[in-house]
Amino acid sequence: MPDNNPLFQPYQLGHLTLPNRFVMAPMTRSCSPGGIPGDDVAAYYRRRAENGVGLILTEGTVIDHPASSGDPNVPRFFGEDALAGWRAVVEDVHAVGGRIMPQLWHIGMMRTPGSEPNPQIPPIGPSGLVGPGVKAGKAATLEEIDRIIQAFAMAASDAQAMGFDGIELHGAHGYLIDQFFWDATNRRTDAYGGNLRQRARFAAEIVHACRQAVGPDFPILFRFSQWKIQDFDARLAETPAQLDQLLSPLVDAGVDVFHCSTRRFWEPAFDHSGLTLAGWTKELTGKPTIAVGSIGLNEDFLAALVEGRGADTVGIDRVIQLFEDGEADLVAVGRALLADPAWTHKVRQGRSEELHAFDPAALNALV
Repeated sequence: MPDNNPLFQPYQLGHLTLPNRFVMAPMTRSCSPGGIPGDDVAAYYRRRAENGVGLILTEGTVIDHPASSGDPNVPRFFGEDALAGWRAVVEDVHAVGGRIMPQLWHIGMMRTPGSEPNPQIPPIGPSGLVGPGVKAGKAATLEEIDRIIQAFAMAASDAQAMGFDGIELHGAHGYLIDQFFWDATNRRTDAYGGNLRQRARFAAEIVHACRQAVGPDFPILFRFSQWKIQDFDARLAETPAQLDQLLSPLVDAGVDVFHCSTRRFWEPAFDHSGLTLAGWTKELTGKPTIAVGSIGLNEDFLAALVEGRGADTVGIDRVIQLFEDGEADLVAVGRALLADPAWTHKVRQGRSEELHAFDPAALNALV
């Protein structure tokens, strides 16, 4: 593939230079016993870095709050042992010239009551709702909200101290931050509930606290989505004006890049509009965007997660068109990189016949 392809041009994100526009999307692996990432996790990320991925976003790694996780094998981002494991990951990725950021996460009401690692702690969310009308936990008090905000800020500070290249905040897919966005799960009547701008307050305060912790030059990415794991057809915004109400407080708080999670990156975000979610986000905020959703594959993630089906490889002409249309600055690749650590190199070298099809078995192994 010619080097004038826009996907293989460097990208300057503040003081951070990315060698190309390909990002490894964050994907939960549950391969860190006790929440501690081991040598196999470090090697997993290193393989993608040495095969040319421009930026790695780690799997979701949970902050220091007792209800942040519902799986003891999901990595945590607190505690001496876990942070030492992440430090080894950073060192391995940097040793081969890679760039890496942790995705900081709290699952909120998506946590099953009684689940490890803290079975005695109930799930927590804005209103104790996991979906429309479904009560499954407790509503966060103002004191708990402040504690969670500060836990995100501490994780951001730790990431900077360990040498990560920035952070991503997980505000998508029906987890805690997104539960504050979504009117089906946020029925609060205080300052954290109400219209879209008010429901964005919790996220904005997290961003602001992280920005205060790391200073002006450390990149903060923010991932958001319309769809939820609880409801694949859910929408936060029905119009561009509503999307602006959601995103503008996050811009003011200090977000550098928006990671716009969709099931199919090429689909228009709204009726009667040709722009994708990444395109509208860039148009409204003026911030760089990451497009994601079925890149390199012919089936969206539901085929694997719900139906257990694989996916065949496809070309990236549509991705190139998205860049040429100015709708995105970076592109996140998920399952294609799970199936094939060398995906980026093979695409660059025009070796499409060597790309691996996606087998759902890849979800259960650190290849």
